[in-house]
Amino acid sequence: MDDKQLLTAYWQHLLEQRNEGDPESWIARKKRLHEERGNKVPRIRGEGKLQRKSRGKQDKYTIEYDLLTVFFVKQGNSFYHEEEQRRHTAVIQEGQVISDELLLPPEPETQLPAIEIFGKEETRVQRFDYDRRAAVQYAERWWNDYNPEFRKFAVDCTSYVSQCLHAGGAPMWGMPDKGRGWWYQGDSWSYSWAVAHSLRWYLSGSTQGLKGKEVERASDLLPGDVICYDFQGDGRWDHNTIVVSKDTNGEPLVNAHTDNSRHRYWEYRDSMAWTEDCQYKFFRIGE
Repeated sequence: MDDKQLLTAYWQHLLEQRNEGDPESWIARKKRLHEERGNKVPRIRGEGKLQRKSRGKQDKYTIEYDLLTVFFVKQGNSFYHEEEQRRHTAVIQEGQVISDELLLPPEPETQLPAIEIFGKEETRVQRFDYDRRAAVQYAERWWNDYNPEFRKFAVDCTSYVSQCLHAGGAPMWGMPDKGRGWWYQGDSWSYSWAVAHSLRWYLSGSTQGLKGKEVERASDLLPGDVICYDFQGDGRWDHNTIVVSKDTNGEPLVNAHTDNSRHRYWEYRDSMAWTEDCQYKFFRIGE
């Protein structure tokens, strides 16, 4: 069985899960959540990129690959594409999927809350002109790729968002102290640049350079703004996304890294990490 046949067999298995309404299928779950919001998903397309393959006994293969899935979403009279890439491992024998498993990203690193790290800095109001369009253009260019000018982290969501903010003109400051400011320089960076928990608290407390203003509702956000997620509701902030568009109901669609996503509905209820206790913070950037 060649690589293309392996990937075709696996994608067919995922489509069968969707069509049978398997509640364990993340594809079926995402489709159901869209339908709960009044959307339709008339078409789903998948494309695999093989990363590793090993052959065992009796023509049994174990494969690891990235699955890029495109959901064609109909909302009223409008259409948009939601895209997501996830890494899977599967065992295939004689063209049949024996087992499959979604590979979860590693647990995010947690640092001390940035509000404590930055609390002793001088208070100095400083404005900057935030180019939202440039931030969104960067987010769209790199949503499923990695800019070689920056380190690729195992948990890359916050670094990706930081790069987007920097592309929009957010000024760096605090070098070389990792616990001060928001910056990336050479082979070093601040906690707030790359750690989800630290960026959330930095945005709450910063009065210079990159700043954020907390708003009450996701619908108050604009393209270029940031959403922070505490999936467990335990006070540890796990994930960050950047708003790149809004749907016809005025709700944000976001891009993100780690599970690379484009135009994903902001709530993230389709995520394996999401729980009923999930907490959100919504930040307008540059205010």
